[in-house]
Amino acid sequence: MERTSLVPLVGVLACLAFLSTLAVPFQSAGAGLYYETGAVNPLLGGLLALIAVIVFAAGRQGRTDPALAAGVTLALGLLAAGMAVAWALTARTDVLSITRYHRHALVVTASTVPLVAAWYARELRVW
Repeated sequence: MERTSLVPLVGVLACLAFLSTLAVPFQSAGAGLYYETGAVNPLLGGLLALIAVIVFAAGRQGRTDPALAAGVTLALGLLAAGMAVAWALTARTDVLSITRYHRHALVVTASTVPLVAAWYARELRVW
């Protein structure tokens, strides 16, 4: 498999990992309150990650210019990661009794999206 088609696939997987991490608190009651306690609701970042999945896939399949797809996913990933960081720094931890590392896992998985998008741009020699 060519590297320029492998990287967007990794990007889709990074977005899905972020979305999966967002879904973990919904296994118990109070997830809405848990996400609403921070400065920015990270579910908005999840919406951006869903859009990034579509853009990564479109760039991989050639339905859009790969350089444009890399740039758009980089911007979406940076916004989603910024929202996750802002939420993680301001959210209350006593609202929901899930693992105390969930906020950190959310930031790490959100940060992988812009990293993969930057890798995609690098492979395309755009950056």
